[in-house]
Amino acid sequence: MSSLGLNLSPRMEQGLHLRIAPKMIQSMEILQLPVLALQEKIQQELDENPVLERKDAKAKEGATDGTGEFNADAPLKHDETGDLEFNRLEELNRDWDNHFNEEHRVSRGAMDERGDQKLEAMQNVATQPQSLQDHLTDQLIYLELTPDQRDLAAFVISHLDENGYLIAHDRDRNRVSELTSDDLARAYATPVTLAEVEDAIAVVQDLDPAGVGARNAKECLLLQVSEDMPHADLVRALIEHHLEDVGYHRLPAIQKRTGADAETLHEAIDVLKHLDPKPGSKFASDSTHYVTPDLIVERRDDGDFDIRLTDEWLPEVRISKRYVELYKDKTTDAKTREFLKRKITSASWLQDAIAQRKRTLTNVTREIIHAQRDFLDRGPDFIKPLKMEEIADKVGVHVTTVSRAVDDKWVQTPRGVFPLKRFFGGGTVNAITGESVAWETIKQKLFEIVAAEDKAKPLSDDDIVIKLKEAGLTVARRTVTKYREAL
Repeated sequence: MSSLGLNLSPRMEQGLHLRIAPKMIQSMEILQLPVLALQEKIQQELDENPVLERKDAKAKEGATDGTGEFNADAPLKHDETGDLEFNRLEELNRDWDNHFNEEHRVSRGAMDERGDQKLEAMQNVATQPQSLQDHLTDQLIYLELTPDQRDLAAFVISHLDENGYLIAHDRDRNRVSELTSDDLARAYATPVTLAEVEDAIAVVQDLDPAGVGARNAKECLLLQVSEDMPHADLVRALIEHHLEDVGYHRLPAIQKRTGADAETLHEAIDVLKHLDPKPGSKFASDSTHYVTPDLIVERRDDGDFDIRLTDEWLPEVRISKRYVELYKDKTTDAKTREFLKRKITSASWLQDAIAQRKRTLTNVTREIIHAQRDFLDRGPDFIKPLKMEEIADKVGVHVTTVSRAVDDKWVQTPRGVFPLKRFFGGGTVNAITGESVAWETIKQKLFEIVAAEDKAKPLSDDDIVIKLKEAGLTVARRTVTKYREAL
């Protein structure tokens, strides 16, 4: 008999595992949707879930959605991970009679009436952008290049595809291939060296938008990583070696190979997610782009601001009382009851996720407006450096929640319509006054210097660095070059 034995005795092991409930995932997804996408999502749910129904006008005035009266000042709760706890989601065995007691519901018709009158003014039109090639070529005139260097850089620009990549599309063979320096050198009208072509590509890759001129996705993302980004070295490592692991959420494997702790890794991944893998695509629009704000900020008579969501267009939904009664009916067969249980639960989660989105987005925007009050009162020159971590601390949520809340959201203010991300950014310290100065303010100062220069004898980047330093703003020459190109 073999001496090899199997230990079949029971053992207890203690471990810590993080599981995200489906209702939490849905709440995160709803939070991230802009208002028009949310409208489509709700309509899709109405089409697919038979227990979910649209409220008619009578129900709208006499009933709420069962999630309770909205209170933007209600405190937000959190679990031990620091993420927003959507604890308002109820279990299926809730008291359905109370949930659907229409006699005790609160009317919101009066609250919506004023917003309905102003809905026509919410839509704002952005002008059609120029082509990517025109946008990049226009920037070349501001660089210190010889005519030959400028012509070669323009030639490189002419070979970018609609996403900003240096690649060739073989339509017949349905194949995409990278354009090498040798390919470009052979195609150029006059003889050039590979080094000259590489220099021209480097010039293009330094233009705005960041990431253009790349030959593959990794190079495109790497071009967008700057030293002032949080965890820049880790972000580069993720791009170069762990994109597939990030895609499949293999965080333990990444931690093991990089040595990064979980919090740092999540923050680096969040930075990575905000890079643009198709930097040229925004110039490919061939129709007018309409911007619909998700929130409206209005100044009150006392000088303070009111914040409201533009959710008047969203379909108001409720769970069909008829289907709830059918589920509660003991004579209903088990298969039907199980089906109704799933659908009622799904509908309930949707209601609560929409209510949570409203509360989170309102609270986040309120803190942003509070932090950037000078911007609204005095203009763009007075925008302050602001990090998402600061707003997360104020609201009491994780920074990724703030990131989801502001992603692809627009706000209409007395100063104009802006993406919520516009209010975030780093900065520096004015050496003369000691005040924090946002990079946006420095860009505005640079614009004023360029606008006032003699166009026959434009200032060099070094001259602008000196002028900014005289104003107390220490800015690297490379930063001046980048901002000047963007202008």
